[in-house]
Amino acid sequence: MSERSALTRLTGNGNGNGECGEKDCPNVYRTATGSFVVQGDVSDAFTPPSGEGLVEIPEAVLREAFRALGW
Repeated sequence: MSERSALTRLTGNGNGNGECGEKDCPNVYRTATGSFVVQGDVSDAFTPPSGEGLVEIPEAVLREAFRALGW
């Protein structure tokens, strides 16, 4: 697993937005390979397969990420 600093942050200001306390989420990051990492509140909507997890983030965070990418 790489360090968060190696990812391109697409949302948030990095100073803690109060959504998750000191963990500074929800946020969307882009990896060097072009995939995405989503940080958010853990969701219990259903049980994901082994090795996977679910997070819940607000629509506004996804819209901010899309704007950052010019989509």
